[in-house]
Amino acid sequence: MQRPTVIEDYPHRMGGHCGSGAMRDLLHWHGLGWDGPPDEGLVFALGGALGLSYLRSDDLVPPLYLVGRGADFEIDLPRRLGAKVQMLTTDDPEEGWSWIRDEIDTGRPSLIWGDIAELPYLRVQLQMSRHDIVIIGYDEARGIAYVVDNDRAEVQQVPLEALARARSSTSFPQPTRHCTYRITWSDELPDLAQVAAEAFSQSAASMRHPSQPGIVDLTATAEGAEGLAAAAQLAADIPIWTDLPVDQLEILLFSLSAFIEKAGTGGGLFRRLLADGCADIARLTGDPATADLAIAADRCAQAWTNTARAGVQRDVDAHARAESVAIAAGRMPELELHLVESLESASSSLRATER
Repeated sequence: MQRPTVIEDYPHRMGGHCGSGAMRDLLHWHGLGWDGPPDEGLVFALGGALGLSYLRSDDLVPPLYLVGRGADFEIDLPRRLGAKVQMLTTDDPEEGWSWIRDEIDTGRPSLIWGDIAELPYLRVQLQMSRHDIVIIGYDEARGIAYVVDNDRAEVQQVPLEALARARSSTSFPQPTRHCTYRITWSDELPDLAQVAAEAFSQSAASMRHPSQPGIVDLTATAEGAEGLAAAAQLAADIPIWTDLPVDQLEILLFSLSAFIEKAGTGGGLFRRLLADGCADIARLTGDPATADLAIAADRCAQAWTNTARAGVQRDVDAHARAESVAIAAGRMPELELHLVESLESASSSLRATER
């Protein structure tokens, strides 16, 4: 009987965000870091993936979508760190499975997308196709794959049929198409200050001048906005929610809170991960502007968290909660602008140390 093929001793810890949690583990497994294995916040910060997308549409369930990261973290981070990356997609399930099997057979973990609704261990009904998981083994005789997910502490055994469904999903925000990232890592990492300067600059530019759609393409809807404009749009929309019937209002308030705190954001709409990462970079480089950036990111994260909590306070009338959310969200445009300015300042400061 064919024995299962499993990568032993794969390092895994639970994480706040599927992408940065997976990349943290992959870097650790490859023995890469600047002061030991990197923490998740550092990985997120170096991805340059900070962003903001806001969408409200009756065609969505729930009718609200908010995300605080950009679309290309899984490509930008490894390339910034000197790796070679291929993003493979196909509509042929056999071809898609062959990519995973080939990676495992050569002793490399495989980073892929899977729809959360089709992954049985998550036990959710909400469909979301762009969820990063890592495959570290398979047993075709038993029909299972061994899956590492930031949301679970233990390795999960997933039926190959369920994995195939998760990898062929056509759900929001885009079809998974058996997406597989084939990454060839370098033997060592580039200078941390240089990498961080590039990442901060990219995040600031994505917020100030979004040049391409984020995870959600908002070009076809008048209800959506990207970057700093998204913070302003959300702050302008929430006061209008108070005119809605209670049942609709409850859905919006709960959804807003979930997207800020619970939807794989690490809390505070990814800003808390950024704050943690910037604190690590400031410690490792001694850069004072990056230390200031960590404070700005932490303040922004806390303000987003306060906005989320205001919407789900117990024993408070829905319309009263909506008014509190409107006040809290009204502070976000200014805080987000200050965050962007801090990113730009830290990037300039780190570049100056290279001269």
